[in-house]
Amino acid sequence: MHVMNRTFLAALTLLALSRPAPAETVSFGTDWKAEAEHGGYYQALATGIYKKYGLDVDLRPGGPQVNHAQLLAAGVLDFNIASNSFIPLNFVQQKIPMVAVAAIFQKDPSVLIAHPGQGDDSLAALKGKPIMIGSDTRVTSWLYLKQKFGYTDDQIRPYSFSVAPFLADPKSIQQGYLTSEPFMIEKEGVKPVVLLIADSGYAGYGGLIETSQKLAHDKPDLVQRFVSASIEGWQSYLTGDPKPGNELIKHDNPEMTDELLAYGRAKMKQYGIVDSGDAKQDGIGAMTDARWHDFFETISKAGLYPADLDYKQAYTLQFVTKKAIMKP
Repeated sequence: MHVMNRTFLAALTLLALSRPAPAETVSFGTDWKAEAEHGGYYQALATGIYKKYGLDVDLRPGGPQVNHAQLLAAGVLDFNIASNSFIPLNFVQQKIPMVAVAAIFQKDPSVLIAHPGQGDDSLAALKGKPIMIGSDTRVTSWLYLKQKFGYTDDQIRPYSFSVAPFLADPKSIQQGYLTSEPFMIEKEGVKPVVLLIADSGYAGYGGLIETSQKLAHDKPDLVQRFVSASIEGWQSYLTGDPKPGNELIKHDNPEMTDELLAYGRAKMKQYGIVDSGDAKQDGIGAMTDARWHDFFETISKAGLYPADLDYKQAYTLQFVTKKAIMKP
């Protein structure tokens, strides 16, 4: 009887040990409505990559009425996407303890768009010409363009987030995002000149994963698993079959089309948005002290941040892995 009891207990113990631990739920906010620029996260969700890492991810799309940075700061979200390197620095300046833990986009996808045949074939050529930009751009990449190419604020024209004014005037120039506005313009029969600001030496990252300094300190294993799983999701989305992720994207954003998703993914691959720069050596998500320093120096000289701001509080290299270097 005692032998049977011991055998039974041993079997129960083995069964308990063989069961996977319950997945930890984490909330993650994106920076806009579901789109190809979020493809790796949706792929990780759709293909079970997050589950494999013991995570149950509540992925929450952003949008025009959603401020996920505020929700992250308030503790409502565990992670969110910072669209550019300015957002982590703004947290430091405002003394809000958040930290960037990976940079999925080695290149910020911000572009300037011009018409063909107008001589507007380089960023240098646009100096002194009217450019339609929004208020956010005035305090982000515009500062770099002023420093690098001598742009001035009197070039600025209002931007209505519509391509209609651009299409109506062949001399017009406007801001955009590599994976969206050029697509809409091409659909109207114009093959625009697309100038990726990052390719001129703009050191800002894009698509950064952010979390609180508290979570990074108290639960580093959880943060590492989320970062690693997200990186694996991006590897799968860009080099494998993107359909699982795309189907989830369309579920979350019914306005999204297969055509635009394919265009966005193709442009990210064509321009090396995810797998250029330090990612070539250190894998998807890589960041370096040197690039953060370069970016901060440029932008602080433009007057946005005080020169003595402790910019290194904006990020940590602790969670960036070398496990997902993309193969050609």
